[in-house]
Amino acid sequence: MIDIIKQNKEKEEANLDKKLVAVLDSIYITDQKYRQELDAIESKYGFKSKELMEQWKLINYYDSINLIKITQILDTQGWLGSDIVGRQGNTTIFLVIQHSDLAVQEKYLPMMREAVKSKKASGSQLALLEDRVALRQGKKQIYGSQIGMDETTNKNYVLPLEDPDNVDQRMAEVGLPPLADYVSRWNIVWDPIQYKKDLPAIEALQKH
Repeated sequence: MIDIIKQNKEKEEANLDKKLVAVLDSIYITDQKYRQELDAIESKYGFKSKELMEQWKLINYYDSINLIKITQILDTQGWLGSDIVGRQGNTTIFLVIQHSDLAVQEKYLPMMREAVKSKKASGSQLALLEDRVALRQGKKQIYGSQIGMDETTNKNYVLPLEDPDNVDQRMAEVGLPPLADYVSRWNIVWDPIQYKKDLPAIEALQKH
């Protein structure tokens, strides 16, 4: 069994662009490393601490470098699938665009939509980008993937969401779990009836 898994892995990796995989591996490390340290820094020093602000400066610095590399790939080769850059490489392309500004996201969102149609990108990852772009454009998100935090209460909540009653159906269509499961990691209890009552207050919170 182990030999079969090994053979399949070798077969999968045989056609990968090794040079690009290496580039994307290094981008993935810098994209994730400093973000993974955020929780520990926030727990130790606080949400508005100098230390946390410095960490975000570091993240933004590496994001700007990574974005130059990724947009160069996208502009010359298009959205590369796992068959060329492996699963992590494919995810890295998404992460860098997801962490970029609105203008960049709007530019590459249509490319990612096409990539999903041709099985070169993940539908669940596209859903995250769709939500982030919609909110930044002042619209409601579609899938409920984006979470906010009330700085007064320190409680997390689902950012403004379109049609809360049917969100689970939309999430299932792109391969995401039901919203109740998805938001439980932020200690949010999902109740669409209560959410609709809270929505005006949530929208008001976003305008501050």
